[in-house]
Amino acid sequence: MKYIINQVNWPDRFPYCPETTVELTNDHESLFLHFHVQGEQLRALTTCDQGPVWEDSCVEFFCQVPGDKHYMNFETNCIGAMVASRRLSRIDEVRPLPPEEMSLIKRRCTFPRALIEERDGIFIWDVELQIPLRLIFREQPPCFPQKLMVNFYKCADKTAKPHFVSWQPIHLPNPDFHRPEFFGEIVLE
Repeated sequence: MKYIINQVNWPDRFPYCPETTVELTNDHESLFLHFHVQGEQLRALTTCDQGPVWEDSCVEFFCQVPGDKHYMNFETNCIGAMVASRRLSRIDEVRPLPPEEMSLIKRRCTFPRALIEERDGIFIWDVELQIPLRLIFREQPPCFPQKLMVNFYKCADKTAKPHFVSWQPIHLPNPDFHRPEFFGEIVLE
């Protein structure tokens, strides 16, 4: 299924909305996400995992298993550096995935994993992720429900045109993606 990430949640302060879509599919072992972005800036100063990728040209996938109080966040910049954790909120019970679990997430990006100083212009780029279901559902073997609560995001906090765009709207006065109450339901195939 393809989703359009176009909710400009704070239009007075952050009106910019790069064209962003994500296609999500799954099999019995993995979720497959293909983000496609067309935007005016390109930046990737974070080259290592678990660094501040959200400051760069970044796409994000947050998900929660129905009935679980915790959720997962997967945030990836345009060169494939990633933040991934299981958490209760932005600051509570944050458990970053260890390196051995991070290495299980396959990533393919338009750009190689090398520093990109901010550039102006029109850039088209893709990020493809293959996330093992066992990282999300934690059962062995994964026995997953047909539904997930999710939100998809496009952001770039430290670029010349900072933006905080989502698939599902976020009704808060300030940017905050770590809010499961605004996740939308998707059906897995």
